[in-house]
Amino acid sequence: MTRTDEPLVLGIETSCDETGVGIVRGGTLLVDAIASSVDEHARFGGVVPEVASRAHLEAMVPTTERACREAGVRLADLDAIAVTSGPGLAGALLVGVAAAKSLAVALGKPLYGVNHLASHVAVDTLQHGPLPEPTLALLVSGGHSNLLLVPDITHDVRHLGQTIDDAAGEAFDKVARVLGLGFPGGPHIDRAAREGQVVIDFPRGLTAGKDMERHRFDYSFSGLKTAVSRWVRAKQDAGEHVPVADVAASFQEAVVDVLTRKALLACRENGVDDLVVGGGVAANSRLRALAQERCDAAGVTLRVPRPGLCTDNGAMVAALGAQMVMRGREPSELGLPADSSMPVTVVSA
Repeated sequence: MTRTDEPLVLGIETSCDETGVGIVRGGTLLVDAIASSVDEHARFGGVVPEVASRAHLEAMVPTTERACREAGVRLADLDAIAVTSGPGLAGALLVGVAAAKSLAVALGKPLYGVNHLASHVAVDTLQHGPLPEPTLALLVSGGHSNLLLVPDITHDVRHLGQTIDDAAGEAFDKVARVLGLGFPGGPHIDRAAREGQVVIDFPRGLTAGKDMERHRFDYSFSGLKTAVSRWVRAKQDAGEHVPVADVAASFQEAVVDVLTRKALLACRENGVDDLVVGGGVAANSRLRALAQERCDAAGVTLRVPRPGLCTDNGAMVAALGAQMVMRGREPSELGLPADSSMPVTVVSA
């Protein structure tokens, strides 16, 4: 497919608190428009589903109009519409799916309902080109921590492991709250950690003994979160100063150590030489640095999208939609559901 006939695809993302509308032509990003409701959730210390759904309703039309204007395209120029159909917050997903269906019907264009997690992998094609086949993907966000083997991002994504309790991003949020930092916790922990040192030996879940045997590629951050909370509480009860920067650095190191250690193990045991790291936590500077260090030592090529493409956005949905079109995958039916529990192995609805 030549540049002139590469598909022009609009992608809609509303799985959580970001209203994202992206437009790509083939593997080239034209625009990534985002309207975030994160400030509306900050006072609650977490995402409120009803607030998120209402924010998507208000932002959908103006964000779509802004995306088309900035990309210099008309809706009629589009070749396909892609939308996150799951997983995510049910009400939030419904807004995006309904908007995508409306556009597909009004414009007479094919509709692709795609998996949110697969989209986090596909977005890397916009920065680093086609994915090697197979690729190993580490996805870390507020709701997910997954290790995936990806022979073909458009129809063959295989589950290797996942968190058995808290996701990495969720643990960042909770520890940030314990330390009196802001929401979302990831950026605040990252900044605080730069001023601290790794001086506290917090636990690494599922990395030794029978736990490691049973959960070779799985993650657990609940015990780590609890350990940090108890450590801080003990300091406070004793009337001692809590070294926030050191706690942040030590906690962060425990998380990224386990994430990267198991990802490289999965690469080695599956004979894969390329690792993609995606999801909101992939914006973490220490995760990027340690992943690069360990990949270099193991002879594995690391691919991490720029931070703006790691968090939820419409560009990643458009990227996967474009890959579906270029691979000749069948579009979704107009009755496609918003599936809050869509399995990661289901690439399209």
